[in-house]
This record gives sequence, structure tokens and C-alpha cells, in this order.
Amino acid sequence: MLVDVHAHFYHQRTPRADWRERNESRLAAGARIGISVHVASILGSFGFTSPTYFPSPRDVTTGNDALLALQRAHPDRIRGYVCVNPNYAHARAEIVRCLDAGMIGIKLAASRRADDPLLDPIAALALERRVPVLQHIWQHRRRDWPGQEASDATELCTLARRHPDVVFILAHIGGGGDWLHSLHAAADVPSVYVDLSGSGVDGGMLEACLDAVGVERLLWGTDLTMDTGWAKLRYLERLLPPPELELVMWKNAARIFPRGAFPAD
Repeated sequence: MLVDVHAHFYHQRTPRADWRERNESRLAAGARIGISVHVASILGSFGFTSPTYFPSPRDVTTGNDALLALQRAHPDRIRGYVCVNPNYAHARAEIVRCLDAGMIGIKLAASRRADDPLLDPIAALALERRVPVLQHIWQHRRRDWPGQEASDATELCTLARRHPDVVFILAHIGGGGDWLHSLHAAADVPSVYVDLSGSGVDGGMLEACLDAVGVERLLWGTDLTMDTGWAKLRYLERLLPPPELELVMWKNAARIFPRGAFPAD
């Protein structure tokens, strides 16, 4: 059993004309790697008709509908995060709609800083529905970036401390930037899990993750670069004994997502 907790798919209203091929290639690569379930999100139109990190309600709904269709087409292989823009009142109803339709988590991109009180109602809804929240993170944000409200681990941990019973996933520790800063911030916040995805494969990164949060708070994933996720998996196979490897591969995910979300759960 292998769960990818950070996957993405596309649809026809995104910038990629080859969106079908890219979706098929993710599933094909996943089969080669051994991925049992892709837990995925679609970020609105990925910038085609509204900004990637500030999607319009219409684009949010279109992206989530496309993911629900993929989930129905591949019921044993795809699960969904409902992606929302918390700046719109539309967010709460969209979360309820998509969770009721079978999604298993909430995805927050860089639409609002993670420590902003605007996210408190979403965290409360995550607790009510017992689903985790995957928060897009820059590993140590040193400045503002155009077109996004980028958060770092310190800001996510501020939100997590306000909602200690909600599970938060710190996105793509390998996504670039100062991952040691993120690990230091998350070390003593037990409700924050670390997603190992991202293109970074720095020496010592996985060992540092283990030292900071322990094997029970690590989640395997790929994001857009599946080859680097595969490389980390192969390294983990040599770093961890089999029982601990299973925790990272799928058992930790099965513990934080709704019961029955995965075939072996």
C-alpha cells in the first residue's frame, strides 16, 4: 500500500492543451512506482481564467467538479481535496458540497496567510468533518511574492495552535527554500504533519525530518515531480525498517484521513 498525499490533476479549462495526456501519465507513472491512491487537488483553472493562488469561485467549482469526475472514473485510485479560496464566502459551502460528494480533505493554496483569522472557520469545519487540511507552504518566506499570500511553517503552526484538534499537513518540505526552518517551527506542534513531496532531494533532508517530527508525522507524496518522490521512497526503503516505512507509505495517512478512505483501511 502506498498513498501519495500530494498529487495534482488538470482539466480542459487549464493552460495545458495536453491535460488528458498529463493525467494519464500521472496514473501510469503512479502504477510504475506502486502508488495505490493519489490524494489530489486541482487549483481552479491553474491561472487560465483566474490567478492560480486567487481562483474565482467559478474556477474553484469547475476544478473541484473535474476532480470529482476523476474520482468517479478511478474510484480505487483517486481521492480528492476540496480546494477553496477562503477570501470568498463561497468557501464553506464548497467544502461541504465536495466532502458530501466523497472528497476526503481540504486544500488551501496561497490565497490567504495561514495565520489569518479568516482561516479559523475553515479549520473549525475541518474539525467538524474530521478531515485534514493541506496548506501550501513556502519553506521560510522571506518576502512577499506577487500574486500570492504565501505562508511559511511559522504561520501554519500559529493556526494549528489555535485549533489543536485539527490535523494540518505542511506541504512539500522538498519544495525549495529553508526546510530546516520549517522543521524547527513544526517540531513541537503535534497536529502538523510533514508532507515529503517536492522536487528537493537535499542530502540529510529525510534524516532531519525524522529527527524533527518523528516517523509518525511523515507523509509520502510527490507533488508535480513524481521522479523525485520515487527517489525519496527508494531512499526511505534503506533508511527505515519495514514497520516504520509502512507508516510513511500509508499508515500515517490512513490515521488522519477519514476511515475507509483507502482500500486497505
